[in-house]
Amino acid sequence: MHNDSIPGGEPSSADAEKGFASESLREPGRGITTPLSQSQTTAVELQRSHHSHAKSTNFPLSFWKWATQKSNSSSDIDTNPPPDGGLQAWTITLMAHMVGFNTFGFVNAYGVLQSYYVSRFDLPPSTVSWIGSLSAFLVLFISTFSGRLTDAGYFHQTLLLGTILQLLGFFAAGFAKTYWQVLLAHGICIGVGGGLIFIPAISLVGTYFTKRRSLALAICAVGNSFGGLIFSAILQSLLPKLGYGWAMRVCGFVIMGSMIPANFLLKPRRIKRNKAPLIEWSAFGEPVYACFSVGMFFSMVGMWIPVFYLGSFGRDIIHIGSKDASSLLLIINGVGICGRVIPAIVAARFGPLNLMIPLSLVSGLILFCWAGVSNHTEVVVFDVFYGFIMAAAQGMFPPSLGSLTENLSKMGVRMGMVFSICGFAVLIGNPLAGALITLDGGRYLYAQMFAGGAMTLGVAFLTAARVLKSGWGIRVRV
Repeated sequence: MHNDSIPGGEPSSADAEKGFASESLREPGRGITTPLSQSQTTAVELQRSHHSHAKSTNFPLSFWKWATQKSNSSSDIDTNPPPDGGLQAWTITLMAHMVGFNTFGFVNAYGVLQSYYVSRFDLPPSTVSWIGSLSAFLVLFISTFSGRLTDAGYFHQTLLLGTILQLLGFFAAGFAKTYWQVLLAHGICIGVGGGLIFIPAISLVGTYFTKRRSLALAICAVGNSFGGLIFSAILQSLLPKLGYGWAMRVCGFVIMGSMIPANFLLKPRRIKRNKAPLIEWSAFGEPVYACFSVGMFFSMVGMWIPVFYLGSFGRDIIHIGSKDASSLLLIINGVGICGRVIPAIVAARFGPLNLMIPLSLVSGLILFCWAGVSNHTEVVVFDVFYGFIMAAAQGMFPPSLGSLTENLSKMGVRMGMVFSICGFAVLIGNPLAGALITLDGGRYLYAQMFAGGAMTLGVAFLTAARVLKSGWGIRVRV
């Protein structure tokens, strides 16, 4: 029999096997179909193959298009002033708050892990502190690059990459067994991931507000203390019950639950952004910016020392239990929430830098008073006062820099530069404090004087920046 099909009948088995490639041609006006010729069959097969290949390569091409798509590439540039409120602006503020929760919130909880790492690896405090110091340094140092990427229009890509690296670091740390493995997972991977998400989110908030910028940025800063409180509680509770591995994994799941909506809801404004280098060296030629940067460096050198060492101080010097020593971190982060909110309300009236200078000075003086602490009651009192004042001063850092930055298109890169400088301060300050503790035979006097002196010196440079900006007039809002 021939392969011709009878009208109304079933196709032949040969045609069925060939499928799409052996489709037949029906002659118009006749009820007879004829098979495709060899050349026609080849052409159809090539067309089908090309269609299949196009579908298989569609996802990589779409991903590449998304990865290279700039958030400010549209010609529809928003020339309106910042909305200074509204649903979208406050939603972005809330998401940025959660980014601070996930980055510096975990850094603020490091004191719990510092004590754990010292006992687990049987290493001196100065060596162990490199884990937390390196992580905090990278969160701050990478800010220069992530801030520049944000200004260049690659906000979403930077945020997603940072989220992935941060989660990878937490889950990898859960399986780490040695000091070097923990240093790579906790110190480097979590730090780099945090650096890629922190500044892009914080600088984004500054572009949505004008008069309420101090309040909005302070709400973001509250996330640092709130995160420190939650992560400290998680670690303190789960380390003795489930072990280090699951404690880190639970922290990773908490971050996953908050960063997924942040990746969808954080959206940069389409404002005109001028081309700028990775590092705007000319900014350091401005005396105000230069003095502010140096002031923040010295302030950060001393500011974080109690956060890293107060728990071990309570255990080794005051001789309180490990649980009470870890609770000192809960207290310092808990009161820090109030310390960030209250000054933020006042800053809109008096100016963030005007508040930051006296708050930083009082923090430095309290650090000197740390040397007089000798029992459990006194260390709790020190913890409460320092936690409140230090958080208040730290919360004024982003809005103070925002008040000194007139060009909003440079907000990301300029803020990132100062944060990177602060990263070197944290990298140097905490291990140096650990070395001073070892040099002092396990006592903390040298470290306490070093912390207070560094922070007081920072206040001198911040005051210089304030005077250069607006003179000696007290009533000028800066």
